[in-house]
Amino acid sequence: MYNVAVAGHICLDLTPALPLGIGMLPGNLYDIGGMASRPGGCIVNVGAALTGLGLAPKLWGAIGEDDFGEIVLREVERMGLRTEGILRSPEAHTSYSVVIEPAGMNRTFWHHTGANRSFDGRFVETDGTDLLHVGYPSLVPGLLTEGGAPLENVMRRARGEGVTTSLDLAVVDPDSAIGRLDWHGILDRALTEVDVMSPSVDDLTSALESGPVTSEQDLIALADELIAKGVAVVMVSAGEDGLLLRTAGAERLTQGGRVLQSLGTEWADVTVFVPAKECDEIATTNGAGDAATAGLLYGLAAGLSPTATGDFATTVAQRWIQQREVTAEELAAASSV
Repeated sequence: MYNVAVAGHICLDLTPALPLGIGMLPGNLYDIGGMASRPGGCIVNVGAALTGLGLAPKLWGAIGEDDFGEIVLREVERMGLRTEGILRSPEAHTSYSVVIEPAGMNRTFWHHTGANRSFDGRFVETDGTDLLHVGYPSLVPGLLTEGGAPLENVMRRARGEGVTTSLDLAVVDPDSAIGRLDWHGILDRALTEVDVMSPSVDDLTSALESGPVTSEQDLIALADELIAKGVAVVMVSAGEDGLLLRTAGAERLTQGGRVLQSLGTEWADVTVFVPAKECDEIATTNGAGDAATAGLLYGLAAGLSPTATGDFATTVAQRWIQQREVTAEELAAASSV
């Protein structure tokens, strides 16, 4: 199996237990449950899911030298994740998100960027790494200075060492300073150095300012736009509607670093639609997209078929939503497809 590293966004997720129908009228007092806290963000979510699948990814990110940073570092270590690449900044607060997730409903985030502003990828070491995944540049402003030069640079440096590069996005707030950046220019620049991409529909439509997605052809059009910009393997997740896995031709795959080079022609020019797995029990939807990304990265690293990889990505997302581990039987079944 290949060595994997995950870099980019990290934060502390604070999730109050909220009853269905909770109000927000000024001056009112509402009775709620306890506050759950756990390290979150792309590198923790993807790292935890990959660790649960038997990999040991190295994490690269930045937190503050504050109480929240102490909590993040302690809990990440308790989760069995590698922390030597998580640097602490004395000049910034640790990033945090307040996750507003009333019972049975999808979530909303109140987010503080914090130390992610200082992360520009320069200290990411790719020696000994076969697959580098970078997550949520819109929440890591240090990667977006000078028109996205730091993001492009970390990807180019990795690819120069034969590393397969991967990128995931987060929703871009159009009314924020980040939302007013030239996202077409940033992506045009970065995606020439990106081999794998795994955004959601909302991530893409907010960054590219494109219209609503109402059909499978709309999904294909979004994926093809990324492939035209240089990406070899694209997975677009659409929540309850499942996901699309679409790839470029064989020649582009051979240029995709050690992981993609080993896949063979069955991965060339592929289009796979996978329905979402049903979830009778919903513990959380926070991090489900990262879990699907972990399933994709595992499938690529394990040499699974495109169909098996897409199906496995939805399985990992389902298990994450239910807060259950992927079983050995499910791993074996994915490998046999």
